Order: sequence, then C-alpha cells, then structure tokens
Amino acid sequence: MERQTRRRRRPALSCLECRRRKIKCDRNEPCTHCVSSRLRCTYKVYSDELVTSQQPQHGNTWSETPNLSAHPSPPLAQGQHSSTSKATTERDNCSSNTRIAATSSTPSSATVSGEGRNVNPSILGRIDLQPPNPAQDIEPGLVEVLKQGQALDKSSASSSMNSLAESGRDILARQLGLRDSQIILNKTRMLGWSLRIGTAKEFAPVVNCYITAATIGKGASSQVDTENGALYAQIWELLQKCKNMARCTKVGRPSRWLSRPEFNLEPPSRELADIMATRYFRSFESTHRILHVSTFWSEYRRFWDKPESVTTDLRLKVLLVIGIGSSLSENIDSDAELRKMVQQWIYAAQTWLSGPLEKDRLDVTGVQIYCLTILARQIFSIGGDLVWVSMGSLIHIAMQIGLHRDPKHLPAMSILRAEVRRRLWATVVEMVVQSSLDSAMPPRISFNDFDTEAPANVNDDEIDESTTTLQPHPRSTYTSASMQLMLLDLLPTRLRILHLLNGLHSELSYIDALTLSSEITDEYRICNSFMRDNEKSGVTAFHRNLLDYLVRRFLIPLHCPFAGEARENPLFYYSLKVSLDSAMSIISPEPDEGFSRLMAIGGGMFREGIRYALTVITRELISQIEAQRVDGTLHRNSQYIQLLKQAVDDMITLSVERIRQGETNVKGPMFLSMIKAQAEAMEEGIPCELKVAQSAKDSLDLCYGILRTRDGIISSPSPNMGLTPTSLDGDYGFDLDLDMDFFMPGSTE
Repeated sequence: MERQTRRRRRPALSCLECRRRKIKCDRNEPCTHCVSSRLRCTYKVYSDELVTSQQPQHGNTWSETPNLSAHPSPPLAQGQHSSTSKATTERDNCSSNTRIAATSSTPSSATVSGEGRNVNPSILGRIDLQPPNPAQDIEPGLVEVLKQGQALDKSSASSSMNSLAESGRDILARQLGLRDSQIILNKTRMLGWSLRIGTAKEFAPVVNCYITAATIGKGASSQVDTENGALYAQIWELLQKCKNMARCTKVGRPSRWLSRPEFNLEPPSRELADIMATRYFRSFESTHRILHVSTFWSEYRRFWDKPESVTTDLRLKVLLVIGIGSSLSENIDSDAELRKMVQQWIYAAQTWLSGPLEKDRLDVTGVQIYCLTILARQIFSIGGDLVWVSMGSLIHIAMQIGLHRDPKHLPAMSILRAEVRRRLWATVVEMVVQSSLDSAMPPRISFNDFDTEAPANVNDDEIDESTTTLQPHPRSTYTSASMQLMLLDLLPTRLRILHLLNGLHSELSYIDALTLSSEITDEYRICNSFMRDNEKSGVTAFHRNLLDYLVRRFLIPLHCPFAGEARENPLFYYSLKVSLDSAMSIISPEPDEGFSRLMAIGGGMFREGIRYALTVITRELISQIEAQRVDGTLHRNSQYIQLLKQAVDDMITLSVERIRQGETNVKGPMFLSMIKAQAEAMEEGIPCELKVAQSAKDSLDLCYGILRTRDGIISSPSPNMGLTPTSLDGDYGFDLDLDMDFFMPGSTE
C-alpha cells in the first residue's frame, strides 16, 4: 500500500530561504535576512502557490532611496559588491515593490496597505521599550542585560556560516540578550553605541564587584562583617563622597538658576585674546569652516576699537572664538578664572540662542554663533552628549535661511557671501553626522534634502567683498578649504553608515560593513597621503589628528557587532582587526600638545570616540589573556598583551588627568583600574575578586584626593540665586567624562 504523504498541520510562516538556512524570519515581505543577503524572498502559502518578493536594484552612491525594479536582483555572488552600489537596505523601500501571487481564497498572514507596507499590528508593535526595573534594584539598565547575555544558551547560536547572514542588529540583540526589536534606555535616553559596545561578558568581574559594593553599602547584605565586606563598604563610601563633592560643584552652574542669570561677558586682556583667537583659526577652523578669516579679523578690530557700538551677536562670536582657542593653551590649565569666564560665555551664548527667537538670529551670523556654541560645548564638556538635540534646531534654522539651497538658486549675492554659505552648510552637515554617531540617533539629513555645492578650493585671503571672479585651485593644491573638502568626500559613506546603524528599518549585513569599511579606508588613505605631502603648506600634527579622529571613529560602531562574534567565529576576524586598529589609532595620536589637551578636557564627540576605543582595547586585553591561558602560551609570548596593558595604562593616566582638569565623575579611572587588576590576576592565575576590589578603592582614594584639592579653588555659589536642589538640566554640564558608564548607565548622578 502506497504510503500517504504526511500533511503539515501548522503552516510554515517563514520564507523558504530562512527555513532552508534555519534562521529566524521576521515574516516581512521581503524579510530582513533576504534583503541583507540580496536573495529572492519566497513564501509558500496554503494553496502551494509561491509568494515572491522582488528585491531592489541598487542605485548610485549619492542617492538615499534605492531604485526599485520590477525584476528581482540576483543573489550577490561570492561577496562581491560594486563600490558604486548602495549598501543601505531598508525594509520600507524594499517592501514597496512586493508582489503577492496568492489566490483570493488563500488567507493572508498580514495586511498590506496601498503603499505595500505591512500594517500587521504585531509588526507595528515590534519596537517596544524595555519595561522599567523596580525601584529597589541596585543598578538598573545594562547590568541586567549583561546577566541576560551571560545566561544565554550557547546552543542557540547558529553555525559559523549561517551567522554571516545575521544582521548587525540581530547579532547585537543576541549579545545583549534582547527580544526581537527590544531596546534599552540609558536613564531617559536610548542607549548610545559606546554603551552598547561595553556590555561584554568579559567585564563580568568588574560589574559583580560594583554590584557587591552597592549591595553592602546600602545595607542589603550581611557580608559587611567580613574582611572583604569591609573593603566593599569602603568602596561605596568613597564613591558616595566623590558624588557628593560633584553635586556641590554642579550647584553653581548658570543652567540651574531659576531666575535669569547675569553673565560676565567681559573679554580677557587684548594680548591674551589675540593669542587665543589666532590659535582657534590655526586649529578648529581647518575642519569646521564657520568664519571667513579676513572678515572676522576686521570685526575683531572693531570689537576692541569701538566697544560702544558692539552688538550682542558680535560680542558672543568674538568671545566664543577666544574661548575655543583657549582650550589649546596652557593658560586654561593654570588660570581658574579664565576657565570660569569661558564657561560663562558658552552658557550665555546657549541662553541667547535658546531665548525667544528674534529675527536678528535668523541669519548667517546666528548660524555661525550656533556652530561655535555647539563646538565649544563639546570641547568644554558642557552638555556635550546632548548635542544631537541641539543639532535639530541648528539644521532647521540653517534651512530656514536657505543654506541647504545652493546660492546659484537664490537672489544674486557676492562671491564671498556665497562661499561663506557653502562652507557653513558643510560644517552644519558635518556636525549633524558626528552627533548622530554619538547619540545612536538618525542623522535627519539626506542628500535629497539639499543641493548646496561643495565650497571652492580657495584660501580666505583670495576672496573678499570686491571679488567678482572666482578661480579655485585644483584639488591637488592645499588651501584653507582642503580639510573640509576631504570630509565632504567622505560624507556619503559615513552617512550611509549612520543610516544602517541608526535607521529604524535598516539592517546592516556583514557585506555592507566590509564594503563601507573598504570605501572609507581607501578614501582616507588618499587624504592622509595628501596631508603628509603638504606639511610645508601649513598642515600640522593637530590637523592630521583631528581629521583622523573625525573619520576613523566611524569604523568601530560599524564593526562592533561582528567584532564581538570574532572570538567564536573566525569568519568575523577582519572586523576585530579593524576595530582594534581604529581604537589604537584614536588613543595613540601623533604627539601634539594641543590635541592632547583637547582629549583631556573634551566632551561630546571628543569623549565618545575615546569611549569606543577603550571599550575595544580593554575587552581585547581580557580575551587575549584568557585565550593564551587556555592554550598554555600565556607567559611565552607576551608582547601583544604588554602592548594592550600599556594602552590601558595610558587611558588610566588620561582619565585621571580629566579629573584634574575639572571632571567630576570618578568612574572612569576606577573601572579602568579594575579591568587592569582583573587582567593581572588572570595572568598570575589567582582569583580576581579581591584584587579588583582593592584597585577600585585605591583609584577612588586618588580621585577623592584630587577632588578635595580642587574644592578649594571652586567658588561656592552666592545665596539667593534661585538655586534648586535638583537639576533643571539633567547631566547638562561639564562633568560629562569618559566615565565608562557603559557598564551601568543608570548609576551616575
């Protein structure tokens, strides 16, 4: 008797490719994995007819929307991908070209709107917030995520070849132990990339030590009577003392005054101001073209010669330039009054920009002051991690005055005004992409939103109000606009990286990461060679370090999900190598006194890149020691481990220096010292708990002593200033440090 074919009772809802590869399908049309792998997405329905989703043909690099075709594109063969094809793959765009070939009697698993979007309520509800932790939890946030990640069943991981088809978001969610599209909030904000990178299981002893100290310090454990318990209690006590001193320091900030603060807008001496302004133009103006040099110096002389006629916007512009330039001077280290003056100027500019909008702020000068304020806030760590929020207002104002349209489309204007507008728009876009990377938020800008052309390759002294004919130099000639033009050349690739990392419906495949990484490194090699060849034209080590920092830090978040898998899957080793090379380059720039000082005081983008780097390096140190210990080669060839340990020592020195320079969060040197102690204990083959705890106490003792020394020179707020006991501005202040809060972001004050 012929055997009857067994009929499947429950219909398979996954696409055929995901079923063949035995991976989870999100059931979109086309699904995410097929989009990432450039495969034909095919579904089998009850009537045994095939439901086929067409894939888009990739357009050119400059277009943000892929060209959709009625024919499916073939699978990507052997991992090859044209450098001109677009790496970004978005489910929204792909699904708009979906074809459904099921009969009318076939039940559908999802409703499709007129635009082809899947409107299944279960899909719309996929992005859900992580439920809040109970108030009694010792440390909410990433600690629980780390525990989830450690408890994951290793057998659930897919094979080495199948994992290549996983998207970066899927890998990261698996590493964090999250469900589907679940996200994590860092306090009230979404988790940034530097925090996501630092949730590795290698840091478990450090996290456990901190949790134990918090538990004993709050009286929730009986270990306080033991020797180790007393040590943990001392750690928590010292940490609370440091926090209390930090709170006292923050009380006097102008942003916490209920009444309108009175700012001191008096400049320093003319001699000192001249030096600081000159340093600004020799450093930051190379990449952030905000001002026309000749025009500014003319206004600068009027500022000093005719003070009675100086307007508020001119005063703020001049003071911000002086303040930014002072960040590279040794005077800012020794002169507490100068540092306090600069902070007052930045708060005053932010208040002026945030006040009721006046027409005199809707012009090029207003945008220039806004850009200078954003730059100054990041340099002096005044709300540097909230820059992405401010960039929304800046880009709206810039568009409102027409900077996103090329001057050739606007009423006739002088060549100088047109070039200033082009340079200013390029600076705004650069600030947008940098802030988007730091905040893990969408850039909110695409090439479809503007048509402003790149600035001309000319020096500032070659154009003025009387210029009628513009004769730009060839790109092979170095000018004051060259560095901005190089950043513009790298903008399309970096913008595509951001859309893949931070886009709501974008999926980053490993092929995408390799393609974008290759594009950005190849282009940057050309830029670096050009700058080396033009040292005699005025290119300094500061210029090279700043350009390298602004570009290279994009590679770490791009590769971080895959680098984390490299230790289990050697197919991802290239991502680990790129991440380590980028991290080492960031923490070991060319020797330059000014750039070193910037790294010691900077916040915002100048902090986040360092956080990316130290997370990668410390994790590699622990992993390498463990790997060599298992292999039995730990003490045979220690050169690589010594190199990593030296890098950690350098980062500890940097974090302590930041405390001396005015930072208030002491977790940076504390956590780095704990990681170093963990590494040393692993090398010695002894339990690491006690050594890690003792290193935390020693670090806190050092930081507490530094804070007490600084406390004598920090002026206390005068009474009746309208102070509030709680913050009106959250962490909006210059205490934002490379504080390693990626371990437990909910723990800071």
